[in-house]
Amino acid sequence: MHRAPPYGAALALAPDGKLPSSLARNFMRFQTLRHCLLLLALLVLAACHQKEENTAQPGGATPEASVQQSVALIKAGDFAGFWKHALPAADYANLRADWTRPRPGQRPITDEDRARFDQAVKQLTAPNAETTLYDQLKPKLTQMEQQYHDQLPVMIGIGQAILTTGIAQNKTMTENQKQQMRDVLDVLRPWAQQTAWFDQDKAKQAVGVVVASARKLDLKSPDQLQHMDFDTAMNKYSVAFQGIKQLLVIYGLSIDDTLGSVKVSTIGIDHGLAHVKIDYSLLGKPLSTDSQLELVDGRWYSKDLIDSERAQHEQLLHPPAPAASSTAPAPAGSSSTGATLAAKP
Repeated sequence: MHRAPPYGAALALAPDGKLPSSLARNFMRFQTLRHCLLLLALLVLAACHQKEENTAQPGGATPEASVQQSVALIKAGDFAGFWKHALPAADYANLRADWTRPRPGQRPITDEDRARFDQAVKQLTAPNAETTLYDQLKPKLTQMEQQYHDQLPVMIGIGQAILTTGIAQNKTMTENQKQQMRDVLDVLRPWAQQTAWFDQDKAKQAVGVVVASARKLDLKSPDQLQHMDFDTAMNKYSVAFQGIKQLLVIYGLSIDDTLGSVKVSTIGIDHGLAHVKIDYSLLGKPLSTDSQLELVDGRWYSKDLIDSERAQHEQLLHPPAPAASSTAPAPAGSSSTGATLAAKP
């Protein structure tokens, strides 16, 4: 299982709304809300679009230059370039070396996975797939609009409450990061509640984007996806990212508009750590976030990304031992049921 942007999974949805499990596992490499936050922060870290004086080197000569170059690379969909820029050389080398290592707990691909994957890809890439899939979707949209039109705002509000609870209980995020996520959800909720999700014209455009993206991705099997090398994976992520941007624009959310609104400023630098503040607008609403950058060998890098990559590298080198089952005999006089329960991990 490899690192991947969460938005990539949407492009592999089969017409039945289900995502092949192997594809979902690979396109959802960022597994925690903290990783989602990191990705969101990267998407909104756009200042002016000036180029760094020397983009051949990783990192930035200043905190602002490092952030600006990261954003430029993400906006262009250059994920290979982004990781090379965003990590010190040694960490970037580890990232590439670790890419095809098996992950702890990685489940083998099954024949069922392969069958579902093959069915989804065939449906999305068949001749005239745009027309065929849209014709299948039209009556479902009409039915869903009749059934859920009045309930959808309430359902979205409930979904936000569930996400907010998950954020509050997350143990990997700081309080500041949790508040940033809550602020974003507060802006996205009214957009999600008011968006015409069942609009036929928008759906037709969206189907066209999904089909075009699936064809460009040119995925042959879940085995190919699972064993994809770093450079190939980055190219696939670029295709997925551009497709997601187009989908969001159809429904009124422009990532590029958000990127263009950002203002970045360095609040302070102390002992090789820079505190950077980012002001931006999302759907016309002003928001702010912050980030820490770390000075490594004279260049500035995101501290969160460095810490995350090093933790994952360490986990791959020294995976946690599986929980051992207790085989100790039950105390005298205990029942057989008690002995069985005591033996469970």
